[in-house]
Amino acid sequence: MHLVPLLLYAAATAAYVAHFAWRDPRVGRLATAALGAGVLAHTFLIGMQTVEAGHAPLVGTSAAISAFVWLLGLSYLYVELSSDERAMGAFVAVLLVALDVIPALDPTVTPRPPLLRSPLFTVHVVSMLFAYASFALAFVLGITYVLLFNEIKAKHLGFFYARLPSLHVLDVMNGRAITVGWIFLTAGVTIGGIWATQIHSSPDPRAQAMSVADPKILVALLSWGIYSFAFFARRAIGWSGRRAAWLSAIGFVIVLLNFVPVGFFLTKSHNF
Repeated sequence: MHLVPLLLYAAATAAYVAHFAWRDPRVGRLATAALGAGVLAHTFLIGMQTVEAGHAPLVGTSAAISAFVWLLGLSYLYVELSSDERAMGAFVAVLLVALDVIPALDPTVTPRPPLLRSPLFTVHVVSMLFAYASFALAFVLGITYVLLFNEIKAKHLGFFYARLPSLHVLDVMNGRAITVGWIFLTAGVTIGGIWATQIHSSPDPRAQAMSVADPKILVALLSWGIYSFAFFARRAIGWSGRRAAWLSAIGFVIVLLNFVPVGFFLTKSHNF
């Protein structure tokens, strides 16, 4: 079942790459349709998993990655349809396919233990995933900004210059994505902290391990520190453009590290 959205995301990737290379509007519309079908199929899959399990499939790293991919696809579709700009589609779609392979290989829905039945847990996870989806968009915008900047600096206005929005537009969109992501990340970290204090007396060893010493929590706080600096530095000291783009890239690499290797192998508090 999970192969259906993965295959549709892969088809969207091929169409977006072709559109980026040839700038054919018909191929661009085909790419948008394939991505929309992938997000729709993914929505149906998550709905079926919710009915089957009796709760939203947010427990476990694979389920969290699946929800993140769905939110990223949905967020990008909104940005694309509201701006009529498909230039970043190839970069986003590649990321969708690369990450969706993980839940496709491990599609089982993990039962929700009593420890995770608090509404605060659900709000915490959804806030964090929405923040990460916003940071993924900022990452793509940052990478494309650097590619275009380097081409302009070399005075060789060709491949990227003809296909990407202006540096100003990319920078503004990057700033908006960071702002939205930082708001949700701050909410997610705050709610997670409140929830952790509520369950700290639980005999479950995972509840006892919820402290700043746990790699998952430590790296999440590190991510919040980096994005807080990016958020306030843009406003206080004018850190925009290429500096903001590189901060977006560095921050999202840390997010991915927290998502996959730390989430799978290192954490003792979030290995549900």
